[in-house]
Amino acid sequence: MTDKRRADAGNVTYLDHAATTPVRPEVLEAMLPFFAQKFGNPSTLYSVGAAAKEAMNAARAQVAALVGARTQEIYFTSGGTESDNWAVKGAACALREKGRHIIASKIEHHAVLETCRCLEKQGFEVTWLDVDGDGLVSPDHVAAAIRDDPILITVIHANNEVGVVEPIPEIGRIAAQRGVQLHTDAVQSLGKIPVNVDELGCNLLPISAHKIYGPKGIGALYVRKGTRLNKFMHGGDQENRKRSGTSNVAGIVGLGKAAELARLELDDETKRLTALRDRLIDGISASIPDATLSGPRHNRLPNNVHFCFKGVEGEGIILRLDHAGICAASGSACTSATLEPSHVLLAMGRPHEVAHGSLRLTLGRSNTQADVDKVLEVLPKTIEQLRAISPLYATSDQ
Repeated sequence: MTDKRRADAGNVTYLDHAATTPVRPEVLEAMLPFFAQKFGNPSTLYSVGAAAKEAMNAARAQVAALVGARTQEIYFTSGGTESDNWAVKGAACALREKGRHIIASKIEHHAVLETCRCLEKQGFEVTWLDVDGDGLVSPDHVAAAIRDDPILITVIHANNEVGVVEPIPEIGRIAAQRGVQLHTDAVQSLGKIPVNVDELGCNLLPISAHKIYGPKGIGALYVRKGTRLNKFMHGGDQENRKRSGTSNVAGIVGLGKAAELARLELDDETKRLTALRDRLIDGISASIPDATLSGPRHNRLPNNVHFCFKGVEGEGIILRLDHAGICAASGSACTSATLEPSHVLLAMGRPHEVAHGSLRLTLGRSNTQADVDKVLEVLPKTIEQLRAISPLYATSDQ
């Protein structure tokens, strides 16, 4: 890829919306006044600060409406990772006198995995739930894992790599019956499928703006009223004395506008993306031998296409697609620098050599049928070329 094309993402076919999304013009327009004209600190009492406070309250209502929550149950954070950390650590610390047992799936986002591992070093015990070949957590396994001292269940709503949508409503009912707080990471599912905190039955739900065409560095945590949760950051009394730090007003306004647009456009965009997704899945399956779809065909996010290709390395696929002007991923953006195979694919029972040959294509607002057709033209040739030089792929075995 030339330096010019690297500098201008508008010249490429962008298919990595699970990693991040561009800020929508409407979102940027809503944010701009709060960088200079309406720059006040919302914690102050005078009119300039009051205007910022009013804008924050409006954004809080917009985010609450997207997930079916009450306005006072939304707390702004720096993004999904902070929200996950706060939810898991905050619940564990608040409830440690009740017990020290946490239940988590093996396919959680690293923001949850690493947080749970950190808590294990502090004396908490984590039961790691297996998943089936499609990446699904069994509600029965969740119920069986609950002992006498559980304090938190954490199961991701929709996996960030393979896109499988977990049975959170069933898990939520089990958690409620047993009196256990439920945390579910909805960072990837928000804006792509309906997310309603009452239907999910969760106590804690993280939100990230940059996954729904908002700015980076801002997010939120839904905290159901009555949920026990310790502070994550200490200092002032911002965010109803739950999370200290001067508020990122411009970012919050951007998150609010992005949430409003996501709610209004959800039904139409879900249908459109599902059609593109299915066309892409069908085309790859028909044109490339030894290509395995990761996760279920239909119980997945409408924008997620994830395949494993026998005999090739994911890194090689990504680099060749990049040269052809296609941006894609071989797994989570959070772990793109590691050579280790995906923990999600390994948990699903994929062998190491198969997990290394993964490709994630995630569609978004800018994508069209022409983008899908471009992938279906370029990808089969790419896989064929890589297999021709791969010592791992023996054509005689086919």
